[in-house]
Amino acid sequence: MSNFLSVVVGPAKMMRRRYWPLLMIYFAYGLSGFSAIALSFWQKEELGLSAEQLLAIAAWASIPWTAKILVGQFVDGVRLFGSRRRIYIFIGALFLLLGTLLLAGLAGRHGWVMWIGDEYRIWLLSSLCTAIGFVLQDVTADTMTTEVVDRDHEIDGVLVARLEADVKAEIATVQVLARIAIFSAIFMVSGLGGWLASKFAAESIFWFQLLIPLVSISGALLVRLNPIPESEIKPLNPVFIGGGVAFAVLSILIGSLGWQYGQELIFVFSCLLIGGMLALLLKNIAVDIRRPLVLTMLAIFFYRCSPPVGPGLNWFSIDVLGFDEIFFGILAQIGAFTAIAVLWFMSDVIARQALKKAMLVIIVVETCLFLPDLMLYHGVHELLGVDARTIALFDTAAISPLSNIAMVLMLSLIAFHAPAGNRGTWFALAASFMNLALTASQIISKYFNQWFVVAREVVDESGEIIVAADYSQLGSLLLLCMSWTFIVPLVAVIWLVKEPSGARQS
Repeated sequence: MSNFLSVVVGPAKMMRRRYWPLLMIYFAYGLSGFSAIALSFWQKEELGLSAEQLLAIAAWASIPWTAKILVGQFVDGVRLFGSRRRIYIFIGALFLLLGTLLLAGLAGRHGWVMWIGDEYRIWLLSSLCTAIGFVLQDVTADTMTTEVVDRDHEIDGVLVARLEADVKAEIATVQVLARIAIFSAIFMVSGLGGWLASKFAAESIFWFQLLIPLVSISGALLVRLNPIPESEIKPLNPVFIGGGVAFAVLSILIGSLGWQYGQELIFVFSCLLIGGMLALLLKNIAVDIRRPLVLTMLAIFFYRCSPPVGPGLNWFSIDVLGFDEIFFGILAQIGAFTAIAVLWFMSDVIARQALKKAMLVIIVVETCLFLPDLMLYHGVHELLGVDARTIALFDTAAISPLSNIAMVLMLSLIAFHAPAGNRGTWFALAASFMNLALTASQIISKYFNQWFVVAREVVDESGEIIVAADYSQLGSLLLLCMSWTFIVPLVAVIWLVKEPSGARQS
């Protein structure tokens, strides 16, 4: 009984009042999912872009996440208006507001937005502004997670360094609490967002989205961090700044030229640039830690390369299975609730679990959870007499926590090894490297969607069909994504991740 109570109240016991303002920033990120359902239906029914174009925009919008080094450098070494943390949350909020304004303007076809260009250009600009805003807030908030955890404690009036295992476990707990904050927000707004999407135009919901950055601004105003010694405040590193600027300039140049393989060129350049800068920063980490750390990061990179199926699966769910906005809201709520429950009750296990074992379990289970989608596509639910929505509910509840457990493990690893004086830069570089995997996953998914074309019905203003619905190749696309999700990460984790000899689980 005592063990059960310990599990139930574990995260609550670790919660401190000083964490709350920081968690508000993560909570705001979860609130941003308020418009996700309306956005999904709006993209399908009103935005005349193909699945390939939407994936291409997603790949471009992932570029700011790989250019986080510039943000990390400024967070580490540049005070703006006397602030080294809060100001970057405020600037991020401004970008989020701009991205939302562009989105609402596009949805309403307002002239003050439409002069920019066609749908593709405006949606791309909105996506980039939103991504930049989230990157600024993400790097800053992640850096703060290392500064709300005390690495020393007082014994008889003397500051003594805490045990390494305790510091690592508390950092992991803060990451768990951050994910709980995100999913608590998703749970709160997803059902409401689904209901509103069924009642109101998408534009109206996008306007409500403008209120969300106020939450992160409030958290930034209230947060209290451990003081940073002046000796740890380092000037901007010209190598890192030069690399970040070179990346930004090259990305803009290649993007403006419209080269066919522009995204692929930027990806390769990003890998070389970020890999080189990581190598420089890793010199500050002990040799016996460096090699297993690098190999583990590579394994997580290959795990995150797993390609999404793309928007075609959502289109199929709407057109063929008949899922509506309210049901998508219910799915989002169930997924968020399950994630909260798993992260809460398994917080101690996640904080102290061996990464290799956890990753192998996640890979196997995640692969198996492609099966419900395949069943729905091939109509197996009809043969079994099971409602499609029942299978979708089970699938959502099962898969929701998996990627987030992997995310906590990854962020805890990065946070624990963040070097003093370069914590923002380290977070930015390590996370940029991990986000390169998401760019790779979007590019891979783009090619998969070129090989197996999925199309939803597109009609013009007169009601004439421009593009006919075609889901005949969705099954092959699902199988291909499922095979990649299992084989590539499994080989990477088995080959690269080495547990310390004699390691025991707590």
